[in-house]
Amino acid sequence: MDALTEINQFLACETPQAWIDEAIKQQELLLVDHAHCEKKAASTAMTLMFRYVDRSDLLNKMSRLAREELIHFEQVLEIMEQRGIEYCHLSQARYAGEMRKHVRTSEPGRLIDTMIIGAFIEARSCERFAKIAPYLDDTLSKFYRSLLKSEARHYQDYLGLAESYAGEPIDRRVAFFRKVEKELVEKPDTEFRFHSGPPALVESVN
Repeated sequence: MDALTEINQFLACETPQAWIDEAIKQQELLLVDHAHCEKKAASTAMTLMFRYVDRSDLLNKMSRLAREELIHFEQVLEIMEQRGIEYCHLSQARYAGEMRKHVRTSEPGRLIDTMIIGAFIEARSCERFAKIAPYLDDTLSKFYRSLLKSEARHYQDYLGLAESYAGEPIDRRVAFFRKVEKELVEKPDTEFRFHSGPPALVESVN
């Protein structure tokens, strides 16, 4: 089984076509938010390294992940600069924040849930890169396809760490977050972001 097939089986749903259609129309915004996502992913990995200093496997995997995410961040910025797109502040998408509301507060539940959420974020990113790549120009399509391998590995790293630290099956917890993630991906969003749901229909006022 290849990594993308595994990821598609891990996720409960595909990205809605309506999101893809909106992404094609809003490629500048897609790139700006993509840059923010890479930076936040690196920051999350670093935060975990500072929080769990006694876990060598986590430190090694998160250190590598943070470096890769920052390289991706720089690559997105370079593409934006070439296209005259300004990197600017954006309001946060609801996606990650809504999932993190369900993280348990005591350890090791807190760590396990954080790792599971990380796996879903990386898996969804990988799935969306693959989904949108065929619709983009050659440069952007090639770049997004080049990210698939690392994003798939990040998903596997997060999920593997969650399983390791739980010391027992995590199927029920994964199933819980799979349902939450599916609802966020399929529920209409008023703002377009890399991890947003399909665009909400705005009723015209006469």
